[in-house]
Amino acid sequence: MTEIQALVHDVFGTVVDWRSAVTADGEELGRRKGITGVDWQQFADEWRGAYAPSMNRVRTGELPWTNLDALHRMALDQLLEKFGIAGLSEDDKIWFNLTWHRLKPWPDSVPGLTRIKQKYIIATLSNGTVRLLTDMAKHCGLPWDTV
Repeated sequence: MTEIQALVHDVFGTVVDWRSAVTADGEELGRRKGITGVDWQQFADEWRGAYAPSMNRVRTGELPWTNLDALHRMALDQLLEKFGIAGLSEDDKIWFNLTWHRLKPWPDSVPGLTRIKQKYIIATLSNGTVRLLTDMAKHCGLPWDTV
């Protein structure tokens, strides 16, 4: 039997807490821009909820191959309209879309991955772009050997 040498990990929701980060950045954007009356946790849930339908549109050929950052941006634009959020600059939208690059790990993620890394190569198993996963790792100290 071959010895296991590497372990791959789901990232979004398993290693990092996307809901808290997206909610917090939405609240920050709201404070900066005077946006009130938005349930940012619901916004976060709907933004993440757009992932599977967006990927399905790519898988079925309805959309050509599209990276995750672009899929997040398409969903963001739709949700801004749905939630009645207007008047954001392009820079605001770019900053908010890049929230997905700034997610924070669960409290046990970095210590756990560091411990696993002592014996195995650790890597991501994700549809995130190399840039997104690298930015996230640098932002919060995720010790991946490869993304």
